[in-house]
Amino acid sequence: MTDPTFETHHLTLTPGQGRDDVAAAASGDRRAFERVYRAHADRVFALCVRMLGDRGLAEEVVQDVFVRVWQKLPGFRGESAFSTWLHRVAVNVILSRRKAGGIHQARHADEDALDDAPGRTESLGDRMDLEGAIAGLPKGARMVFVLHDVQGYTHEEIGEQLGITPGGSKAQLHRARMLLRTALTR
Repeated sequence: MTDPTFETHHLTLTPGQGRDDVAAAASGDRRAFERVYRAHADRVFALCVRMLGDRGLAEEVVQDVFVRVWQKLPGFRGESAFSTWLHRVAVNVILSRRKAGGIHQARHADEDALDDAPGRTESLGDRMDLEGAIAGLPKGARMVFVLHDVQGYTHEEIGEQLGITPGGSKAQLHRARMLLRTALTR
């Protein structure tokens, strides 16, 4: 008898733990959904923090992601791994939140952050970790960096998601890498 298992990024799920919970949650079982939430909430939170750069906002968006998952789960057909589907839902919610927050405001914040980047007056003794450096990126550069270098999306896919050209995605990625290099070598 085989023991079918599948892996997510952080845990190995057996049919009794993961697949059954996802199937039960899709049928409306709230306890199963709670187990799905507990199994994946940390990973979704980490994605939200990386893409939004704000832990408080990330906590709110995680809740929005799982509300959306609850609503959409009955339509999950299992054609991809649940973790892949969940990641896609999370990215869509994050992008929607960003748009709701105002692209115009984000652009000005990006421009301000670029103007301020070389002149940051943080203590030289402060050691900035990668998460902190990513959180300090301008929103547009951070989104592209996370989607490309962390999540593995192509510039074409990022362009479709963010409504920018692949060339614009490449430019944002270059800017993000330069700002990270500067931040991490201080």
